[in-house]
Parts: sequence; C-alpha cells; structure tokens
Amino acid sequence: MKLHVATYNIHKGVSWFAQKPTIHDMRVALESLDADLLFLQEVQGKHDKRAARHEHWPKEAQHDFLAGDRRQAAYGMNAVYQHGHHGNALLSRFPILHNRNQDVSDHRFEERGILHCIVQMPDLQVHCYVVHFGLFAAGRRRQTERLIQTILEETPGDAPLVIAGDFNDWQNHLSTPLRHKLGVEEVFEHLSPADSRKHPKAANTFPVGAPILPLDRIYVRGIQVNSAKVLKGSPWRSLSDHAPLTADLEVSIAQR
Repeated sequence: MKLHVATYNIHKGVSWFAQKPTIHDMRVALESLDADLLFLQEVQGKHDKRAARHEHWPKEAQHDFLAGDRRQAAYGMNAVYQHGHHGNALLSRFPILHNRNQDVSDHRFEERGILHCIVQMPDLQVHCYVVHFGLFAAGRRRQTERLIQTILEETPGDAPLVIAGDFNDWQNHLSTPLRHKLGVEEVFEHLSPADSRKHPKAANTFPVGAPILPLDRIYVRGIQVNSAKVLKGSPWRSLSDHAPLTADLEVSIAQR
C-alpha cells in the first residue's frame, strides 16, 4: 500500500523575509503535492492581529484552511499568547481515529509539543507523531527522550510508525538514540549510499533559499522507503523559511 507523506514548517503562514501572508499560496502548493499525510509545524490556530491587519486572512484556523474538504485535520496547540496560538498539525486523507497533544516544553521561552495521531488506512492503522523541538541541544535531548518514552507506551512495537517534523537538530545527534531505542530509520539516511552508512547524511532544509542545515526529518518503522526529496525553488522559497520534505513509502498490508 503506497503512502506519500510530507513534513513542513509553514512559518505561521507568513513569508520569512517580509512577514507577508503566504497562506493562500501555501494551500495551493501543498495541494499540488497530493500527499496522503502532511506533518506541519508552526501552524497558526489563531492570530487576532494578523486577521485584523490582512483582508484575506483565513477566517478558520490554518490547519482547517489547509485541510479543505479533502483531508481531516488534527491540531496540537503549543504556544499560547495574548492574540492567539500556534502548534503542530496533521492533515490526513484517511480518517484520524485518535489524537493527543503532549507538552514537551523545556522552558517557558520555547513552548513545544508532540502530536500523536492514529490514522486508519484501508487495511491497517498507522501511528503518526508530529514534532517541533527546541533550539538548545540539552533541551532537544530531553524532548527526544520524552518522545521515545511516549512511543514505547502508546504505540505497539509492530505498528507502522511515522515521526516527522522540525527537530532543529542541525548536528544530527538525535538519529542515533531514535534508531537504537525505537528501531526507526530516517528516510534520507536509508537512501544514503552503502559506503556512507556509518555517517549517514540527513537532508538540508534551512534556510529555504540556500539550505545548509538539516533541521527537518522523517523517520519510519515497519515501512519501506522508496524515495525522498527536498523541495527547493519556486514556489517554496517564497512561502516559509524551511524547505519541505517528501517521501514515497510503502506499507505492507500483512501488518494489520
């Protein structure tokens, strides 16, 4: 069973250089991906100031606006402030049976979360985790340990698993504990040449104009990786400060 997924930090639906709304163009761009699952970070659930300032700011929350009529949406509110809030979201072409958001903020200046969703594909259930980790290495290590513990407690060991999001892990320190403790593989590391498997390379996604840092990842378990891609150039370079990642996966129905 084929599964096309993407992960994207949407920068709250505004351009990274001029803070102009990009959410309408982003909706068109994301729809063109025809993804079954979209793992999104920095999704604006509410922003009263931007809604008042911009005439065409969507009336609904961004996860509902981007989902449209073709997908279900689950939202995990992480950062709350006087004029609104933002967080992670999963948009799914398949029914979302369950969703739970876990606060993994390491300190009060960076509000972060893990959104866990169970998606019902035609013949099996897939466990999906949308993550956005902090800017400091020590905090990311603690958040990774909480992610690992959550998955061990909430996801059966034989269930298909996708973890995707903005890990802010530019030195690629988190892949090793995730591999060892959860048995996952990162999609680009999986596709690395055999002679580089000792030092696999994740994909560079930031900044979008000339990506030099590997901040965004897609990890899978119990799922075959067929291909993976960083989306560069137009229209992505004008929509957010991150480049999106996509992966073509294949899930065995025998796992149901």
